[in-house]
Amino acid sequence: MIILGIDPGLAKTGCGVIKAVGNRIAPLTYGAITTRPGQDLAGRLRIIYDGISELCRQYHPDVAAIEEIFFAANVKTAVDVAQARGVAILATESCGLELAQYSPLRIKQAVVGYGRATKKQVQQMVKVLLSLEEIPRPDHAADALAAALCHVFTNKLNILLKQQNS
Repeated sequence: MIILGIDPGLAKTGCGVIKAVGNRIAPLTYGAITTRPGQDLAGRLRIIYDGISELCRQYHPDVAAIEEIFFAANVKTAVDVAQARGVAILATESCGLELAQYSPLRIKQAVVGYGRATKKQVQQMVKVLLSLEEIPRPDHAADALAAALCHVFTNKLNILLKQQNS
């Protein structure tokens, strides 16, 4: 299974593609789709859409795992992230991908084992789980890979539970 992980943001949308076969998980690519603050909103959203569409064309993922929005005190930032997230969801739909959505707490729980883990702990576990030489940069890429890993672990758990109930 190939999973496209997405950490939505207007300035930087983190993306990571991993391949999971059995108990082996390998990173295929990761990085961020970056937009410029001075650019018009529609243009920035188009860049995000095109970037995700290109990842779909290159890697042919089976599913996308996207982080849900965590609302902070800054409403402007939340609206910007929501718009970027909507475009990311549209891009995955246009590619025909199944979409899995995970809260930040659930991603941390799946990757670190603790829902209130720090950003640094998540980054370190992503590095370890994917056998990377260093923590993925930018931070948004590590978050996207964490979302993809969360999907792998959640999917495996669901399969085990189905087998147990059969």
